[in-house]
Amino acid sequence: MSVPVPELRERATACADRLRDTDEILLASHIDADGLTSAAIASSALSRAGIPFETVFSKQLDAEEIASIAATEYDTVLFTDFGSGQLDIIAEHESAGEFTPVIADHHQPADADTEFHLNPLLFGLDGSSELSGAGASYVLARALESDSTDNRDLAALAVVGAVGDMQISDGELVGANTGIVEEGIEAGVVETGTDLALYGKQTRPLPKLLEYATDVYIPGISNNKNGVLRFLDGVGIDLMEDGDWRRWVDLTDDERQTVASALVKRAMRKGVPAKKIDGLVGTSYILASEQEGTELRDVSEFSTLLNATARYERADVGLAVCLGDRHEALERARTLLTNHRRNLSEAISWVQSEGVTREEHVQWFHAEDRVRETIVGIVAGMAVGADGIDRGTPIFAFAEKNDEEVKVSARGTPGLTRKGLDLSIVMKEASRAVGGDGGGHNVAAGATVPKDTEAEFVAHADELVGKQLE
Repeated sequence: MSVPVPELRERATACADRLRDTDEILLASHIDADGLTSAAIASSALSRAGIPFETVFSKQLDAEEIASIAATEYDTVLFTDFGSGQLDIIAEHESAGEFTPVIADHHQPADADTEFHLNPLLFGLDGSSELSGAGASYVLARALESDSTDNRDLAALAVVGAVGDMQISDGELVGANTGIVEEGIEAGVVETGTDLALYGKQTRPLPKLLEYATDVYIPGISNNKNGVLRFLDGVGIDLMEDGDWRRWVDLTDDERQTVASALVKRAMRKGVPAKKIDGLVGTSYILASEQEGTELRDVSEFSTLLNATARYERADVGLAVCLGDRHEALERARTLLTNHRRNLSEAISWVQSEGVTREEHVQWFHAEDRVRETIVGIVAGMAVGADGIDRGTPIFAFAEKNDEEVKVSARGTPGLTRKGLDLSIVMKEASRAVGGDGGGHNVAAGATVPKDTEAEFVAHADELVGKQLE
């Protein structure tokens, strides 16, 4: 295993030994792309090791959910992509003899300890950029190997989880993630290259690929349908083939080079900053065994497909796709993806129309019941940088969870975290101050708070962010 921290591998071995010594395991995982791939990696490794298990998913691991898990009377519970932030609560159940936890996570740990805790943050690795929940599950999967099993093929899902968890830094995966990529390449399941860093290269018609590419805003092309068509006509690219729109994946290498060079030149002429222009190109991560031109070929599109399943109460569909179902589950996932894209588009339009409320150090909006609480964090992240929304200020987004609780998601930027922002601390402290709970990463975090405490929560968050960024 090429993860460069021996202590992390040693802890994985101890966790694997505990799992082997258990008659039956409850596997509990989060519902986002990282959580689904974490569960798929863990379930594949457990199956190959001949260890019986049952899988459950949760959108938030709170005290009530942990108590429900404890009531199942499993001797061992394997938590993937969550558990670290709730370790204080889990430890209480462990002390009561209700179950033994094994945790493969990458979120900020609570102030408690347990023997079988596999988290990069405990070993000097950044859990927000160097190893995801799926990456931690992959390290555990490698430790579960025997002489007759080789789990390196699961590196493909670990890469999907890392990219889905927004762990791309300056156009590529870094830290321990690079070791997983290397093992995926060795196993023949991952391919890398240098390409345009745009979403949708496998499935979007070429004009839509450029029109919707707004991470690097190019005047006259981004959000400009006619401008894109004039641009492509000017560089001599045929847009149709056999009556269908051509996609980026359909272009020849020469055509891709022509378009990329022209995009860079256009950006330079329009005064786009050099650092932004550099962001147009990055490392591409391709799953070698998946069919070209499908959502599963490119890891970023795969991760979006997964987000469209469990966030709409269909974790079973996302897990089945991860485990290889390319028939009924994949078709259902595609239907859910169409609905997911429509919901995101409508939500972003609403945020841009309504705008945000600005405090001294943060900005926020309350979607109430207009946006599903399972996707409000995605909406907040996509809204950053839009008209009227400051990229240099952390954004907090609220959405109704039920009659008594509100979900709040927070998003920052790597530049803000370098200045001291840590949203995991902000969310935990501000939510607990109003009777809720939360946590996450320095750049992205979430919480649940009682209804009608939002104003008090914002006041706490604004003060905490101000102190961090002083």
